[in-house]
Amino acid sequence: MENAHSPDETRSRLLQAAFAEIYRHGFQAAGLASILQDTGLTKGALYHYFPSKHALGLAVIDEVIQERLAGNVFRPLEESEDPFGTLLALLEQRAQGVDDETVQWGCPLNNLVQEMSPVDADFREHLSALLVRWQGVLQVALAKAQAQRRIRADVDCEAASLFVLAAWEGCWGIAKSRQSGPVFRQCLRELRDYVRGLA
Repeated sequence: MENAHSPDETRSRLLQAAFAEIYRHGFQAAGLASILQDTGLTKGALYHYFPSKHALGLAVIDEVIQERLAGNVFRPLEESEDPFGTLLALLEQRAQGVDDETVQWGCPLNNLVQEMSPVDADFREHLSALLVRWQGVLQVALAKAQAQRRIRADVDCEAASLFVLAAWEGCWGIAKSRQSGPVFRQCLRELRDYVRGLA
């Protein structure tokens, strides 16, 4: 079965299966046996691509979670001629488009930050780098909007981008703790109204 796929496809299958397992169970409780069962691959194949479970977890952050964020948030903001409008649209789309089951499991990035940042320096470094990138994308988007006179000149784009990121991820955390899609949507719409207030 392994031979039917190219090395890149095999590696990608392992990463996607690992992402799903970590998302459902957390990194520490994630089972390699479950990942292998989902892919139909052997332990030898897994260790060919990733020397340890630890390395596999870091690759999930750097390649799967980062790419999901890049497609859903980073590139739309970076490529937009109207980043202020795009940010508002992204917040509204996220509020409307997330189902209750997704809210139940929370944000994959936020879950790993809460679980692994206090206990593993490598995870903390990789997760922090991704959050710093996210804040940077937001800061550049707000600065561009400011240059376009879409938001006020007195807005501190660095401070505002940090707050938007913290609130965005905080919406996930509180909605997961309450197991409530409506709470998530209400929280995100309040964040959208904050962003609107920068105009």
